[in-house]
Amino acid sequence: MSNYNHDLIHLNTADPTLIIEAAYATPHTFLGVAVYPENSLFLMKPAAARLRRVQSKLREQGLGLKIWDAYRPLSLQKAMWDRVQDDRYIANPKTGSRHNRGCAVDCTLVDREGRELRMPTAYDDFSERAHRDFMDLPEEAIRHRRILEEAMKSEGFLPLHEEWWHFDAPEWEQYPVLDINPYERSYQHLA
Repeated sequence: MSNYNHDLIHLNTADPTLIIEAAYATPHTFLGVAVYPENSLFLMKPAAARLRRVQSKLREQGLGLKIWDAYRPLSLQKAMWDRVQDDRYIANPKTGSRHNRGCAVDCTLVDREGRELRMPTAYDDFSERAHRDFMDLPEEAIRHRRILEEAMKSEGFLPLHEEWWHFDAPEWEQYPVLDINPYERSYQHLA
């Protein structure tokens, strides 16, 4: 692949049934300001295809995915690192993150009407409560965390131990760290 920019696709193109709620398009995150110009998210084509298959399986169960973050420019990674210098929760921009490669997705489960299901914590909770093995939680939250993890793993996504919402596509190593603005161009449909 010579032009990785062309491998990033808009998640609404990958599957219009995904609920996109780009967390960083609002000021309601630990950053305190909106850093994405619109409610749009992007992934590399193979990761987006995996996500589409997860969504299809979940829809058969009356569930679905809400996506909070996906591709993240390296410049944003640097701003995040400046706020939270803890590599359990924010990847050091010196090495970059799987988000910077377009191969990580932050998501949660929703019901048939698009309402979020109870999970262990809110998004971007930088505490042990967000860890996948934290069990001092309501049974419902543990059950939903397990459903999400099993659905994502069924299509090859790799869970991050410290964040119940974070999953990496297994092909992440094939892609370089990118610092491009995906909002400046249109994106191709999945083949």
